Amino acid sequence: MLAISRPRVLCVDDDEDSRVMLTTLLKLALIEATAVGTAAQALASIQTERFDLYLLDARLPDLDGFELCRRMRAFDPHTPILFFSGAAYEDDKKRGIDAGADAYVIKPDLDGLLGSITHFVSQSENATAPIVPFGRTTFSSPFTFEPAAA
Repeated sequence: MLAISRPRVLCVDDDEDSRVMLTTLLKLALIEATAVGTAAQALASIQTERFDLYLLDARLPDLDGFELCRRMRAFDPHTPILFFSGAAYEDDKKRGIDAGADAYVIKPDLDGLLGSITHFVSQSENATAPIVPFGRTTFSSPFTFEPAAA
């Protein structure tokens, strides 16, 4: 049987809840996700492992995401880099692109994030497996909101 490897994404975000959410979301799309919380961990990971895409937050505890992007781009000029950040000013987006990122998606735009990941990974010459698309209906909540009686 032929084993198909899944696309691999390195997620760099200092917030643990965001890392858990991102890895879970990507795994549902059949994307292998590795998450780290610091720039130092990210730089160590890209030197020892191969990824199809890097996903960065702009704010990290040890180095800002823009400088991390520049360093990653110097080490690896071809792998797509996406920012997924709450830093939503036009200046932040410009700084990300100027640092070498391919796209900048503002949190919490999960549709935009998955669309961008799908776009860049499917175009990557390193990608070895398709991403499974899914829509919002995949995530239906068993909980409903009903306002309390006044």
